[in-house]
Amino acid sequence: MKTRLVRIGNSRGVRIPKPLLQQAGLEDEVHLRLVKGGIVIEAEKPHRAGWAEAAALAHEEGDDGLLDGSAPTHFDEAEWEWT
Repeated sequence: MKTRLVRIGNSRGVRIPKPLLQQAGLEDEVHLRLVKGGIVIEAEKPHRAGWAEAAALAHEEGDDGLLDGSAPTHFDEAEWEWT
């Protein structure tokens, strides 16, 4: 699809037809990324998107252990007394 850049103050913009926006899943906020010879407009992903899947995969692969071993403290040396 060919279109023109339009002036918006000191900047330029592109009018994107509604059907194209809907097909691409673009709403109010988008992410712009510079690539060689162009600009990519992507739907903004929610924060932490994909973290649950990545954690499940790490667990399946046995790669979800603590990085540091536990360090004993003075609380480990004596029985606790609840008052």
